[in-house]
Amino acid sequence: MTTQPLATGDPLRLGPYRLLGVLGEGGMGKVYVGRDGAGEPAAVKVLRPELAHDQHLAQRFVREADMARAVTSKGVARVLGAQTEGGRPWIAAEFLAGPTLDEAVRAYGPMEVPAVRALAAQLARTLHDIHAAGLVHRDLKPANIVLTSTGPRIIDFGIARPEHGLTLTTTGQIPVTPGYGAPEQVLGQRVGPASDVFSLGAVLAYAASGRRTFDGGHVAAVQYEVVHGTPDLSLVPAELRELIGPCLAKDPAFRPAPPRIAEAFAPPKGADRAWRKGPLADDIKRRETATKRLAAPEDTAVPSSSPTRRRFLTGAAAGVAVLGVGGGAGAWWMSRGEAKSPTADVPPAVATPEAAFISAVDTKPGETPSPLWGPFDVVAAEGELPLPVRDVLITQAKTGGLLALSVTKGKERWRAKDIDADAGYVSVADRLVVAVDRNGVLNAFVASTGKPVWQSQSDVDDVLAADDTHVYLVTKDNELRALDAWTLATTWTRPMTSPRSHNGAAKAAVGRKRLVIHGRDGHVAALYTETGETDWEIDKQGTDGQAPALGPNNAAYFGGRNLTARRLDRGDFLWEEEANSDTVPWGTPVASGELVFAMNSYNAYRYKTMRDIRFPVSDWYQVMDGTGPGTVNPPAVAGATVWLHSPDNSSVVVVHKATHDHLFTASMKREGTYQLASGGNRVFIARGGRIAAMPVFGV
Repeated sequence: MTTQPLATGDPLRLGPYRLLGVLGEGGMGKVYVGRDGAGEPAAVKVLRPELAHDQHLAQRFVREADMARAVTSKGVARVLGAQTEGGRPWIAAEFLAGPTLDEAVRAYGPMEVPAVRALAAQLARTLHDIHAAGLVHRDLKPANIVLTSTGPRIIDFGIARPEHGLTLTTTGQIPVTPGYGAPEQVLGQRVGPASDVFSLGAVLAYAASGRRTFDGGHVAAVQYEVVHGTPDLSLVPAELRELIGPCLAKDPAFRPAPPRIAEAFAPPKGADRAWRKGPLADDIKRRETATKRLAAPEDTAVPSSSPTRRRFLTGAAAGVAVLGVGGGAGAWWMSRGEAKSPTADVPPAVATPEAAFISAVDTKPGETPSPLWGPFDVVAAEGELPLPVRDVLITQAKTGGLLALSVTKGKERWRAKDIDADAGYVSVADRLVVAVDRNGVLNAFVASTGKPVWQSQSDVDDVLAADDTHVYLVTKDNELRALDAWTLATTWTRPMTSPRSHNGAAKAAVGRKRLVIHGRDGHVAALYTETGETDWEIDKQGTDGQAPALGPNNAAYFGGRNLTARRLDRGDFLWEEEANSDTVPWGTPVASGELVFAMNSYNAYRYKTMRDIRFPVSDWYQVMDGTGPGTVNPPAVAGATVWLHSPDNSSVVVVHKATHDHLFTASMKREGTYQLASGGNRVFIARGGRIAAMPVFGV
């Protein structure tokens, strides 16, 4: 959440704190960033003026501070002060520089197993401290956990209650965040420490998989799943499922106590490096730097060559409000000496607007649902695949350049006319879109708005891939280069792994600190993203432009003459499946959790990668009617649906992800191959210059 300047009517000082800007607003209060006389920052929450006269709300507001003060644990944010001034109570709490767990998972993906273990052990110890103080937090969720350089910290005691207390809500109200509150909370029953354990289990499942363990098309459906459904742990690594599962028991009596959880999740040595090394640690350091600048005395905080304090407040990362106003931190500040960073004003990634699932009960069998929007005749035929980036869909414009469409309505959000979209475009941390223009200059834009951020290099031929920090590109001299997207420094350069081909550019993907490149000569190479050195490689894979597909289960999949699965971090052979013929190779696969879906034109298959299995394990296959050249474009997976190209490119067949039952057929009245992409419970389908967004089934 971006810090905003003070507005008319905002106080300038509360107690010892000079207020510098507004962090955010919630239902009960407004939160400011303040600085005391010693230059220490704080998050200061003030009860809204229109509520100050309500004695019950004022008491509840002050009780929040009392509850947080009662917990003596380094795993919570410290309360620094609380009093009433001018008839309005306020609370000052420790200012934490770091993203929330929700922000971190959205930006960097699911955590690795050791990091989840470290997270679980530290959160369990903190919950034990909270319960030892006689309290129940009652609203533990990813947005109430801040990841700092010293580890996770639990925030927001706004609805915490003594252990013997009943729920604060009345019938019909939502007691806590749907999907994280325990069944007894949903039902309005007595809440105890075991309720926090249930929430912890849901939090850990999200951290390990990037997906909520209880989900649905609306709040009531989610709450029903919490009370009656089975938690979805399918994307949680197997070694963590048996540890998280007991926390999610419906009966509170069967949930383990926090000390047992901390013992069971005991992380390996060095697991806390997640807070000290890697993209997440870099994020935390940037926010810490911003906080130091923010808290510095006025005459030293902002040199003349840097932004003004007002500019700094509106653009800098300002840590995270620890008093629960529904938001996290703002843009990153990256300092190079005294000069302003080129990315100082880049805002945080916006939330992904998710579409409601359609109901199989309310849909006639075989009936094709109506598009959410479109089709619109605005994209290039046979161009690069659409790229969903949170609230926008990046496409190759029909008239040339980049075109960003709203994912909710399909309307144009922004356009970059001089971009050579055929050279590729990528997203960095869902905050930047990076592409090359017709002069070989690399350009970066704010993903959501299209605002130009920087230009760099001048000899770029193709943009291959990106992760949260770097863009990986190929120069006109066929050199491979890693460019830091936040500092514009070149991290490394090396010869490209494959010769340039007249058939098109190589395809690449990034995961587990590996850049995996599939060249048009059939050569595959996995490089360390930190150094550019080769980790492993294979030859004679495929030459038709298939892209690597990387799964969260440490597997890399490749189409071509064989459908091949390799271990991502070492290249160990897992399994392979031959194509039906030499003339119809496997297309680009798509990974979804531990599953991979791929087509060889005639049939579509679902496989899974299992440890110590050296042959393909196929759950189902779908016989595709018709003959034709097929396509190397990947299928799409969203919700409970898999979208498959027909062999003659006349339509897209949609089947159920689990059962492969035929659901419906989608088609577009144009010529050419279909291009599919998915995001936010939508499938984007393009053909012959037209594009539309389609809804999906959730179960």
